[in-house]
Amino acid sequence: MSKKIVTGCRFSLSVMSDSYVNMIVGAIKKVNTANVWSATDALSTTYRGRREHVLDGVKGVFTAVNDGRTHITMEAAFSKGCPNDSDDDYVLAEDGTLLNQSSEKFGVLSKIAFYPLGTERYMEHISAVIKMARERGIFGKISHYATEISGDVNEIFGFLGDALEYAEKNTEHYVLQTTLSVNSPSLQGGK
Repeated sequence: MSKKIVTGCRFSLSVMSDSYVNMIVGAIKKVNTANVWSATDALSTTYRGRREHVLDGVKGVFTAVNDGRTHITMEAAFSKGCPNDSDDDYVLAEDGTLLNQSSEKFGVLSKIAFYPLGTERYMEHISAVIKMARERGIFGKISHYATEISGDVNEIFGFLGDALEYAEKNTEHYVLQTTLSVNSPSLQGGK
């Protein structure tokens, strides 16, 4: 039963600073993970639980690690419905309260790749997610193997939440991969 209700995300942070260890570990420790199962290993961190709580935790880490100066990227893969997923290692909090809300605002450049699995109509679902980005005004461009989006951190995570909700309602199994970037020296005056 849990396979149908558990959302998971595995993410990795890359911090372009000599203080990367303190920044990454500090951000992970700042996040309240009472509503998700979490595990950190040498390569990444995994959160498993209800979709909204997993997304809240991932956003919390990304917001906490951003110091406004350092170039930071996050690679994240969200998934739900894998037939081989484990029935172990999850928390399904009954309370819908999000524990890591922040009023911070900062620009994020991101790319996404949405994979609806086990359906012949996969292009219809990919197009629906891209249309959501266009309607929100965060769509940048389609490139090889990804769609670029940019906007405020709240806009980007709001979109990711809606994309995950769409995937949950319309597919049996999906993977949504994203790369998030802040404070990139290659962006001059961009979002």
